[in-house]
Amino acid sequence: MNYIHSHGIVHRDIKLENFLYDVKGSTHLKLIDFGFSKMWDPNIKMHVSCGTLSYVAPEVLEKSYTSQCDMWSLGVITFILLAGYMPFSGAEKIQTKNISEGRYTMKPERWSTVSKEAVDFTRCLLQVNPSKRLSAQTALDHPWIAQRHHKAKDQGIVDQGIVDALRKFGSSSRFRRCCMEMMAWSLSNEERSKVRQYFITMDQNKQGTITLQELKKCLVEKFDVPDDETRMIFEALDTNNDEEIHYSDFLAAMVSTRIALHDDLLRSAFKRFDTTKTGYITPDSLRQVLGESFEGEKVESIMKEADLLQDGRVSYAEFVSYLRGTPLGEHAADAAKVIDTQLGMKQSDSILRGLPRLIPKLR
Repeated sequence: MNYIHSHGIVHRDIKLENFLYDVKGSTHLKLIDFGFSKMWDPNIKMHVSCGTLSYVAPEVLEKSYTSQCDMWSLGVITFILLAGYMPFSGAEKIQTKNISEGRYTMKPERWSTVSKEAVDFTRCLLQVNPSKRLSAQTALDHPWIAQRHHKAKDQGIVDQGIVDALRKFGSSSRFRRCCMEMMAWSLSNEERSKVRQYFITMDQNKQGTITLQELKKCLVEKFDVPDDETRMIFEALDTNNDEEIHYSDFLAAMVSTRIALHDDLLRSAFKRFDTTKTGYITPDSLRQVLGESFEGEKVESIMKEADLLQDGRVSYAEFVSYLRGTPLGEHAADAAKVIDTQLGMKQSDSILRGLPRLIPKLR
């Protein structure tokens, strides 16, 4: 929640059903269904009434609200999880009146075993006045949440292996970093879970990104990485040039070091670059993905280091050899499979495009 709010996004439909565990047995929650979400200007109030009534904030009913509406909804969720019943229920008219007045009942038989901190957290979220309500950032600083973070501080302690991966990424060439960024989007949930906690640990302010100061606190203060090198690592990871490292950027740095560079990952990345499905990465296909340049360098220039045969294009065998640092001949068989697959897909597409001309219209 703090991540989306700090990046100018309001969800507007926060409810229990929109939180899912990523896999069965996991403790990692994901927020879904951004159908009502909106890029939001802090200086402009929203007026569209949307969301689910039982979770809707009083100011949404008044059709004049900010991102604080999400925090009220979070308060409703907290209430349900702690007490096992809805704070606002019944007929629509009754619900609307109770929500507007912030009127709910904390049944003693349900709340007597709940800690004072948890009760206070819930009440601080269910404040009718949005300015008195906890924001996403202040909610993270509340004792009830802060205590949990303190207990979990030993999980995901950044080790030398993580630091080495970041340093290696920072010194990598533009095209290699570009390939690793592409592979980061193809990682399985299991692969991401191997390094997720390290990212969370480095994200000290809990805004879902890593700032330069947070990176320095880890690399410079704890591992004596030179300040200028830390700045270089940060700039390499800050692919959006927005002065922060996003999760996908961090994952890219972990590829090939903490996350294995396996065949499926390589094939997936290659296919993303091979937009024309010819079995080769060419300047034109790379331009479709990156634009005319990447980090200020023309695409023709950055792909040269992977063009081992110097024929103006990169085959799958060259791509694998370049990224793994292995002899080119080892990957010929795999390359043939990729080309056959790509050509097969291209032929299938052509056949499918031709079908309407072969089938007469039904009258």
